[in-house]
Amino acid sequence: MSFNKRVKIKSLLAQSPIGDTVTVMGWIRTKRGNKNVNFIALNDGSTILNYQIVADPNAIQEDVLKACTTGACIKVKGKVVESQGSGQSSEIVADSIEVLGSADPEKYPLQPKKHSLEFLREIAHLRMRTSTFSAVFRVRHALSFAVHKYFNDKGFFYINTPIITASDAEGAGETFKVTTLDLGNPPKNENGEVDFKKDFFEREANLTVSGQLEGELAALALSEIYTFGPTFRAENSNTTRHLAEFWMIEPEMAFYDAEDNADLAEDFLKYLIGYVLENCEQDLEFLERRLLDEEKSKPADQRSEMALRDKLRFVADSNFERVTYTEAINILRNSKPNKKKKFQFVIEDWGADLQSEHERYLVEKHFKKPVILSDYPKEIKSFYMRENEDGKTVAAMDILFPGIGEIVGGSQREERLDVLTAKMEEMNIPQEEMWWFLDTRRFGSTPHSGFGLGFERMVQFVTGMGNIRDVIAFPRTPGNAEF
Repeated sequence: MSFNKRVKIKSLLAQSPIGDTVTVMGWIRTKRGNKNVNFIALNDGSTILNYQIVADPNAIQEDVLKACTTGACIKVKGKVVESQGSGQSSEIVADSIEVLGSADPEKYPLQPKKHSLEFLREIAHLRMRTSTFSAVFRVRHALSFAVHKYFNDKGFFYINTPIITASDAEGAGETFKVTTLDLGNPPKNENGEVDFKKDFFEREANLTVSGQLEGELAALALSEIYTFGPTFRAENSNTTRHLAEFWMIEPEMAFYDAEDNADLAEDFLKYLIGYVLENCEQDLEFLERRLLDEEKSKPADQRSEMALRDKLRFVADSNFERVTYTEAINILRNSKPNKKKKFQFVIEDWGADLQSEHERYLVEKHFKKPVILSDYPKEIKSFYMRENEDGKTVAAMDILFPGIGEIVGGSQREERLDVLTAKMEEMNIPQEEMWWFLDTRRFGSTPHSGFGLGFERMVQFVTGMGNIRDVIAFPRTPGNAEF
């Protein structure tokens, strides 16, 4: 029989075609039984739920049953019957079982017991076979699909911006260099410096930190575009919120001001959450139970105030609070944790760069809902953000979520050539290298805006996972490029 004739477990559970003979394939989660009957819990990744296979030792050879161990991959042909046990409406009585790939039970690392997330990170090549990670990656897929659906339905165009670039959009300088030169003995120029003219691109190049600048070029021709791709930061950050390689969603829109930008971002986030609530019910239910179980060991004040799905519904149904940076600074300065010096970074003056602890205080303690912060001091924001009339602030906005802090960062972009070049001069950004960016302000410039959503932070929020390394298949962090 062709492999393609197999039935997925998700379809079987939805239809329960009692009396039909079907073929299923998957990996064994558990096997239990006695000399009269064996019960195999099979999972093929299509759903969080396992499917029960009933194997009669009189019908299935002894050596085959012996090879049916946790982790083994099998092909089962049999009749669908009504289930005698609770939990599912049907099961398969096996006519034949073929072991497609055995798994030595003495060596297979994923035994049917609880494994720590730290341990599973060490075997990331196998962790998707666990219930937790299969649920996380099905939710990640649904979110990814919803991103494309949302923008496509709104008439946006998907643009692929370069992964290798010569620009550093954030001006942060923490980039991964790309070169074909012999690092042990690079060619030098007459000044004794590395001669990048001899390199592949004939200049210094790096992995992109953002597709934004190129996205702006596309928006100033196609009106509304979005990018969705990998970005790279060479930050030596060993935290639960940082990755060296992560995915970013960056829409850029011509004819949008700062308010239009905030409206779109709020609508987009609510759509993504609503899509997952509607399409990933069983996975979210499992992840919610997992989170409740995990939090039992935490002190009461560190536990989530709402169950996972309640929190998602609350965010999807709430109007986000809109607050200026100045208003936020006043709230923080007068807050109890600030007065009692409980914040690690005490807020004293206007102009302070907000830290995660401040963002979370505003969202979780003060407003108790998502917050859109706007109009930041121009000194702490990037060169491309539009300067406000007050000359002190820019039309930037960050969206803050409970448990995460900043999840979206965006702004109205500076479309005025004279203001932009003056700011670049101020920040020592070489204009000759950005000639192509400045051309869009020379020829047919218009007000335009955009934002960036860190995809892994969104997956983290929706799944309730505490560490960002657990929502990307193969995390890249300092000292870790395994798999």
